[in-house]
Amino acid sequence: MKTKILVRLLSDGGIHSGESLALQLGVSRTAVWKQIRRAIDQGVQIETIRGKGYRLAEAVDLLDGRAILARLAETEVGPDLERLSLSVFDSIDSTNAAVMRAESGPGIVPICIADRQSAGRGRRGRAWQSPPGQNLYLSLGLEFGGGFSALDGLSLVFGVGLAEALEELGLDDVQLKWPNDVFHDGRKLAGILVELQGELEEGRIQVVAGVGLNVHMVEAPDVDQAWTSLAKAEPERSWSRNKVAATVIASVLNACREFSHSGFEAFRDRWQRRDLFFGRPLSSAQGQLIGVGQGIDSDGSYLIESDAGVVTAVRAGEISLRAAP
Repeated sequence: MKTKILVRLLSDGGIHSGESLALQLGVSRTAVWKQIRRAIDQGVQIETIRGKGYRLAEAVDLLDGRAILARLAETEVGPDLERLSLSVFDSIDSTNAAVMRAESGPGIVPICIADRQSAGRGRRGRAWQSPPGQNLYLSLGLEFGGGFSALDGLSLVFGVGLAEALEELGLDDVQLKWPNDVFHDGRKLAGILVELQGELEEGRIQVVAGVGLNVHMVEAPDVDQAWTSLAKAEPERSWSRNKVAATVIASVLNACREFSHSGFEAFRDRWQRRDLFFGRPLSSAQGQLIGVGQGIDSDGSYLIESDAGVVTAVRAGEISLRAAP
């Protein structure tokens, strides 16, 4: 019996006796109790009410593949819905890794979403915090023509697609931190990890784009940087991970389609309008480059102007930029 099925039965907010749960699930009351304990160990807040049964202490926003596809059918990607191969997992090692393992035919877009990741990765191999039931971990497998040289600025395109999705959902003042983080009010809200798998055939490149987006998280004692979540940024809103996932998928796919036809230039101004670093004193992580942020150039490299007026273009992957103290 999957714990998710049990949690779904409890999601109406009512009190359910062990006997009624056992009848609905076709198992013993002992099996129900074991699944209750497992759910609690996974971070689900369940109250045991003596003589009555069990109740969720707080609402749980369950991921549902059918609900996500239904919302996608109402977007611009609806006519191409049959091209999307969506898999939703309770737990997985990494959504990027799952997409890389996926077997799909020509033109099919594998999409993996997970409630939690046991081996989630951020940029430069950093671990990604993945508490269950809190956030959104989503990866897409995409193909682009033109070879590697045509992919300049692609990671920034994903950032624009994610930012525009969040704005469509009602979040204001979304900021982009070069090369691939999304911020709100100066705090990290989401991260993007882009990995290239190589050429399928001459001129056709496989790309996996992973998004880690904080949705309901309000506590993260192990995170050592300023962070936020949709729930913290806009606590008065009711955030649904299924709605967020569908909106993000549609926006990113539309951005990729536009990038394939028009290149990075179509996104340059849209990225720069949200530039967290523009006009701010910056330094490299190693302190070797110091100056003021001047936005991005035509291939997505970041421009830093020194005190002497020398402008240096920094390519993604060379250094990690941070605001100077």
